[in-house]
Amino acid sequence: MKSLFIPKESYQNGLKLNTSWQGNSATFKLINTSKSEVTINDVCLLTAKMMFSPDTPVYGEGFNMLSQYGGTVKESYLIGSFSDYSHYKLPKPEGINQVYNMAIFYPKDKKPLLVGFSSCHRFTGKIRFNEEKIELLIDGEGIKIGAGEEIPLEEIFIIEGERNEILNAFADQITKNHKRNAFPEIPTGWCSWLVYGPDITAKNIYDNLDAIKEKCLDLKYIQIDDGYQRHWGDWFDFTDKFEGGVKKVCLDIKKKGFEPAIWVAPFVADKDSELFKNHPDWFVKDENGAPLDSSTVSFGGWRCAPWYILDTTHPKALEYVKTVFKTMHNDWKINYFKLDAIVWAALPFGTRYDKTKTSVEAFKMGMQAINESAGNSFILGGNSPMWPAIGMVNGMRVTNDNQRGFYQFKQIGIECFNRSWQHNKLWINDPDTVLLQNQRVSVVGPDGKEAIKEGSVTNDEFLFNAVYTMASGGMVLSGDDISSLTDENVTALKKLLPPVNVQAEFDDTTFTVGRAKISENKEILYVFNFEDTEKDIFVKVDKNVEASDVFSGEKIDTSLGKIEISGFKPHSARAIILER
Repeated sequence: MKSLFIPKESYQNGLKLNTSWQGNSATFKLINTSKSEVTINDVCLLTAKMMFSPDTPVYGEGFNMLSQYGGTVKESYLIGSFSDYSHYKLPKPEGINQVYNMAIFYPKDKKPLLVGFSSCHRFTGKIRFNEEKIELLIDGEGIKIGAGEEIPLEEIFIIEGERNEILNAFADQITKNHKRNAFPEIPTGWCSWLVYGPDITAKNIYDNLDAIKEKCLDLKYIQIDDGYQRHWGDWFDFTDKFEGGVKKVCLDIKKKGFEPAIWVAPFVADKDSELFKNHPDWFVKDENGAPLDSSTVSFGGWRCAPWYILDTTHPKALEYVKTVFKTMHNDWKINYFKLDAIVWAALPFGTRYDKTKTSVEAFKMGMQAINESAGNSFILGGNSPMWPAIGMVNGMRVTNDNQRGFYQFKQIGIECFNRSWQHNKLWINDPDTVLLQNQRVSVVGPDGKEAIKEGSVTNDEFLFNAVYTMASGGMVLSGDDISSLTDENVTALKKLLPPVNVQAEFDDTTFTVGRAKISENKEILYVFNFEDTEKDIFVKVDKNVEASDVFSGEKIDTSLGKIEISGFKPHSARAIILER
């Protein structure tokens, strides 16, 4: 299939593209054969006539963590709620579908085809397609290439085969170009955001810390989320609800035998912050040389907006980032950082201090400063660019925020399972906090809209969220008020600990039946009903295995070589252990 893709060998203005294939991957060099400097923008690396029918299903990655795309060759659609184009205002041509990093086509009569970028050193990779053609491009962002100069571009990988097989091959190829930033454990813990939102207090932290200890929950990290700071950008200036300072709370967490963790948005600041008022020269500039208001080119921010983008190519801005993380790590004893809004450092808008750097390089400079300053801490990417973060984070949120409602449970399930293959290959997947009980909370979404949510989730739906968390194979963080958890919910949470650390592989993209091989003799079977109606599910299994439900403990008959779930309730899920 890769033979159908034709390289664009030459361009105008004396630019020449050299292409080199090795197996399923191709590398490229752009050469300026002219005698003058040339500006490069979009560079098409490979193109092909569309080989699939208009109704062929497609999955495409987004530039940003919150963006994923489904649909067909004829018309793609947004899977989640926040598009790269309508929300973040990234440019997209009319009359053609555009995704980032990778796309998988699922033809009816052939095996799936994956086309993707297996490196992201300097440039963002884009994939465009419609009923006539497929194009793979990199965004040159207007950088200059000197007379006689040659620059390497990004690597492309094309493969045809069964879905899980080609995704694993793609992940392996990516790791050849970007060494994974590994971490020795799958983190577990508690997060304040979906209980208290930005109104978090020191007392809330202590109350939940004591409850975790009392209920004997093996939750290691106590994550203080957004709300401890007065302004975005001023990470050492605290609200009145942390009168003793966040450092004291962190040290108290440590004394009680847990690990403090903290949320930080290192690459943005609001207009009232001391950082912005005192150092406007440290920020990305607009066309007039003033700090760029992000709301004029993209989304302005969901709290304390508008935000301004810290220029991570500016030496003094980088020193500030290093100071923040050194202080939190060395003095506050923090070894876990949840980063948020970091995609802003990678948005291709405005003018940076170092004009030779692409937005991908600028982002990596900021992330490198964090990694150098935070010791061996766990670095979690949130609201992040996807491919630029490979090798720069230990963990990655792979979904939107969770909320207490089945619509959101279903939504993040689809988002996470489309990215299951990334777990333990590119990073540790974060499926967001597991929720097990209803609660009245104030929710602030990534769009900045705040709402009071009264939970009306059923027990089956909460079990769905618990099974989803287990099937992700990734992190397990509770998002409930631990002090009010029922005994039943405490028992359910303990079933998730420690994390299984093996992601489910699904039979198809309906994500109804998935399997995770835990050991030579042990497998977990996951069954989901995303629908609003009952269904009958039949799953083939070895008739010699012993089967039992993870959460209820019920023994399940496998003597007929199948597991039959008749009248499988809507909005429900099961995790079943199969042992030989």
